[in-house]
Amino acid sequence: MLDLPGFFAPFILYAGILALHVLLPARRVAGYVRDPATGEPLSYRLNGLPVLFAAVLAWVIVGWLGWLPFDWLYHHRWASLAGACTIGLGFTLAIVLPAPATGKSLAADLFLGRLENPQLRGPTGPVDAKMVLYLIGAVMLALNLLSFAAHHAMTYPEDPSVGVLIYVGLLGFFLTEYLLFERVHLYTYDLFAERVGFKLGWGCLSFYPYFYVVGLWGLADRPNPHASPLLGAVAIAVFFSGWSLARGANMQKFTFKIDPARVFLGVLRPEVITDGRRSLLCSGFWAVSRHVNYLGEILMATGLALALGYPSSPWPWLYPLYYVALLVPRERDDDRRCAAKYGDLWTAYRQRVRWRIIPGVY
Repeated sequence: MLDLPGFFAPFILYAGILALHVLLPARRVAGYVRDPATGEPLSYRLNGLPVLFAAVLAWVIVGWLGWLPFDWLYHHRWASLAGACTIGLGFTLAIVLPAPATGKSLAADLFLGRLENPQLRGPTGPVDAKMVLYLIGAVMLALNLLSFAAHHAMTYPEDPSVGVLIYVGLLGFFLTEYLLFERVHLYTYDLFAERVGFKLGWGCLSFYPYFYVVGLWGLADRPNPHASPLLGAVAIAVFFSGWSLARGANMQKFTFKIDPARVFLGVLRPEVITDGRRSLLCSGFWAVSRHVNYLGEILMATGLALALGYPSSPWPWLYPLYYVALLVPRERDDDRRCAAKYGDLWTAYRQRVRWRIIPGVY
């Protein structure tokens, strides 16, 4: 029998998140991407953190009032995922088919998209499709995370797993700081290089909020493994080592693009390879490897996999394996794009920074 409440839950929640984004106060900032018609930087409304806090508070109040159990999303997770997939597919068709074709096949256009940076005019300013997609995915992931963890705590109230607490803390930290540094992401590959199609639309609306919590999806019903405290400490250390690389690299590049002469963190002086017109940063984090931030993402996912205390279970390891499958081809795509854009300058950068992602290995 079809679980209609679960199926339609993402429709209601996504509409609510969008309404919060449009109605709550926001910072208005100029991004890195420029409007091809005017040459001016695109304008963005950024209020991810208030939207996240408002949505989580609303979910807690609903549970506290007894309108829905705290683990409602866990019990309806399959139907909810089906609803999210339906939204993702519908969004893909709606945003791709009316747009001019790119000259590639219809399948390629549907998957990769046709529009680069679609924005709609809202009552309080432009609503950017990419930023809304990431915001909806992040907030829904937070709600799933809380609901799945609540299910574990409600199932084992006398002996809940410390690993679940660590997992929730680490993934919750990841979501909070991601939205705290929302402006930085306007300068990353996703925002300036990718178009909006199935990969980005379905990915943010369906895959991101449901798959990223895959560790708890598979293990929330398991009892406390009573894992060694050392494993928890290693998980935290690996996670924050990865976070330092990912956040440090992205912040250094953001700082360089905003103020090319600024010394990052008061220590890392910008060194560049230049052809007189364009410059490529090759110091600090960006001297370690050409995409050291990708190494950081993989390490964070590995820390989360270890945190739950079931290192032999395949469920938590699906997350870091996904990152490897995603980021290795993306690095190759970015390398080709940069080679075409920068020519000999990129060749010189490759010679200066030899490693693609993992120094000494790859």
